[in-house]
Amino acid sequence: MPESRYESEIPVSADTLYAWHARPGAFERLVPPWERVRLRSRTGGVATGARVEMDLLMGPIALRWEAEHVAHEEGRGFTDVARRSPFASWRHVHRFEPVADASCVLRDVIDWRLPLGPLGALGNGFARGAIDRMFRFRHRRTEFDLMRHERASGPVRTIAVTGASGLIGSALVAYLRAGGHRVRPLVRRAPGDADEIRWSPSEGEIDREALSSVDAVVHLAGESIAGGRWTEARKSSIRDSRVVGTDLLARALAEVGGPRVLLSASAIGFYGDVPEGRVGEDSPRGEGFLADVCAAWEGAADPARAAGLRVVHPRIGVVLAAGGGALATMLPAFRAGVGGVVGSGRQWMSWIGLEDVVGALHFLLESEGISGPVNLTAPEPVTNREFTRTLGRVLRRPTLLPLPAPAVRLLLGEMGEKLLLEGAAVEPRVLRESGFVFMTPGLEQSMRHELGRDGP
Repeated sequence: MPESRYESEIPVSADTLYAWHARPGAFERLVPPWERVRLRSRTGGVATGARVEMDLLMGPIALRWEAEHVAHEEGRGFTDVARRSPFASWRHVHRFEPVADASCVLRDVIDWRLPLGPLGALGNGFARGAIDRMFRFRHRRTEFDLMRHERASGPVRTIAVTGASGLIGSALVAYLRAGGHRVRPLVRRAPGDADEIRWSPSEGEIDREALSSVDAVVHLAGESIAGGRWTEARKSSIRDSRVVGTDLLARALAEVGGPRVLLSASAIGFYGDVPEGRVGEDSPRGEGFLADVCAAWEGAADPARAAGLRVVHPRIGVVLAAGGGALATMLPAFRAGVGGVVGSGRQWMSWIGLEDVVGALHFLLESEGISGPVNLTAPEPVTNREFTRTLGRVLRRPTLLPLPAPAVRLLLGEMGEKLLLEGAAVEPRVLRESGFVFMTPGLEQSMRHELGRDGP
């Protein structure tokens, strides 16, 4: 039976590492971003008898995976076996071995076998490669998350999050819960559990009593600006989805007097198109629809600011994530070898990996001395041409088919022009000067991490 083994020294105690694995959110943090997984049910944590049921989504096919925990040692590890999976057998031993008071070894040992006997064994090389990709990612993310939680060393908080089901929100919720915080998502439907808080920006409704018991709020809700032409109706909807919700939330927070910090998202579209030079948080507002929306979006938080809350506006750049956003949209074309430079290729792309977006939001929650706008971008912005070449290199695909600017304008109109043909070289000056540590500061490093492409 094939065996796969992975070991990493993690700079936390074995008890801390065990506790992280045992909390809600850890499962979601350990799923590689290039895998599509739908969780069906989970009971029992990591104790013996605990069960997890999920679907592995491969195009239109859903492969069921049911795992049961069959052994458990408090603080030191647990073992699960697959009762149903694409494998003929799967046994996974998780161990957390102390090295020193503030260091331990994370050890994963997986015994597995493919179905169909000798015929199935022909696929062992492929299966081992996929398992290797997954566990290299899991060990890196585990180390990243635990290092950040250890550095923060702040109190356990109750944190309300809007946009909790979105790309950034879902990652943040899992990260915070695995770190021991209580997260209360704001939802527009009837709450499904005790943690959810009801709100309806379009109806001006929000559960003020529930809000009064939280320590902080992270406001990420807003309609996507991509995905279609910007008609006047669409532009109005994009603006209202940000401004109306922010105004409702800010006024409610000003009234209830509970939370003391509001992270209210914004975007680097605030700066408009800046072909030359670099911009920072003190740079002036740009021109155009996106700059206008960002200014109104940030201004809508004024009631909370006036009431004495510490209000931070993370101006988020182009987020690199295999599971959604700009990178995921580009992947099919680039994997097919038909990706290429857009327009002149000289326009700036101020990007940031999802790993660092989540870490930066946590850092801003804990940084009492930071308020106002904060650029959430990687240390080095790149041009579209650099971005294209890097993605092609990571995927080992040619990038020879350009998308001319006239075609962008014809196909996508104003939306395509603003999102694909314009940009600014945005620097994260506040984060850098405040001591924030980027885990994936380089573009190629970030892409390889998100896509599981560790090789040269």
